Amino acid sequence: NWTDDGRLRAPVFRGLRLDVDPKSVTREAEEAVVVPTAARPVQAPRHEANDVSQLLERLSGNEDAIKLDVDGYRISLTNLNKALWPEDKGTPAKTKRDMIRYYLSVGHVLLPHLKDRPMTLTRYPNGIDGGSFYQKHWEHALPDFVEKLPIFSSHNEGDGEYLMVDNLPTLVWLAQLANIELHPWLSRVVLEPDAANLGTSFTGAREAIEESVLNYPDFIAFDLDPYVYSGREQAGDEPQLNRRAFRKVVDVALTLKEILDQLSLSSFVKTSGKTGLHIYVPVLRQYNYRTTRKTCELIGRFLLQQSPLDVTMEWSVDKRRGKIFLDHNQNTRGKNMASIYSIRPAPGAPVSTPVRWEELGEIYPTDFTIDTVPGRIDKMGDLWADILQSKHDLRRLLGSDQQ
Repeated sequence: NWTDDGRLRAPVFRGLRLDVDPKSVTREAEEAVVVPTAARPVQAPRHEANDVSQLLERLSGNEDAIKLDVDGYRISLTNLNKALWPEDKGTPAKTKRDMIRYYLSVGHVLLPHLKDRPMTLTRYPNGIDGGSFYQKHWEHALPDFVEKLPIFSSHNEGDGEYLMVDNLPTLVWLAQLANIELHPWLSRVVLEPDAANLGTSFTGAREAIEESVLNYPDFIAFDLDPYVYSGREQAGDEPQLNRRAFRKVVDVALTLKEILDQLSLSSFVKTSGKTGLHIYVPVLRQYNYRTTRKTCELIGRFLLQQSPLDVTMEWSVDKRRGKIFLDHNQNTRGKNMASIYSIRPAPGAPVSTPVRWEELGEIYPTDFTIDTVPGRIDKMGDLWADILQSKHDLRRLLGSDQQ
């Protein structure tokens, strides 16, 4: 592409054309991609501050069980004083009550990012140290306010009921189930405005869902995980959060941003809530997961060439040591990746939080917890509120023959 001062960026010499008059060679006009106004995220119902404040006030006591009226639905909440995060380095334990209060506080910015997307549940009934389990399909009776969607599962060779989190009562109900993490799909069920030609049949056979809108994601996701160890880990443990590792993952993320900038691709960054960073590139829904995954891999391979001492895409954990692992396979239908504003099952109840690129050199993942993020949102708003307005047409990058 072109630099701001009109020079070609990273040109490659291919040869001379002696059959062309130099005066006839002009710069090709860039085609502006205008995403319709309707591409703006469908806003979940905004709950007035006084409504949420009343709910928070109701949860301010010490009762272990209450019934909470949320948008006209009565939800039974139990074990509110149960610690889901133990005390950590002088920080008090965090309870189910704390989790529900957090999701109530951030629901107005979180729900638009979850709306219309199938969800994988991750439940911790006995807290983050008491074991957990994934739950993709729901086979029990549901409250009236919970939206569900039947989707064909290749793993089960049949249809299963997925949940969608489209309203505040569902968010509270999931917290009651000790569903700490929120894992929405990168694709969603609505067609407008950029997927009108795709199908809306998700059941019966693998072919149906592969031809549907759920096979066409809104984003290319780059998952950067540092495998730089603190030295405190036991044999076989994943790397613990440490400042040397986070500095390296920030450096790699900034190099990746330079590459994406050169490709004229807007990018949005958030903390993973654990040790790494997530970078999202919003794209028009013209290409399926196979293509977006391959695109992520190709860009990752270029990043690897640029920073071979710092980046790896190796599947063997032993070969990742000391480097930042880029996992392009997160770009797979139904893959689990923590949502923006999702709490994570780690000490201190950290939150996956959007940040400005220029903040990366100043922040640390533990800055963002269920205690601090609501105040940050009040001050800065949702940094990803307009992400679906920044979608890119990949045809110029990939060519019209890609599917």
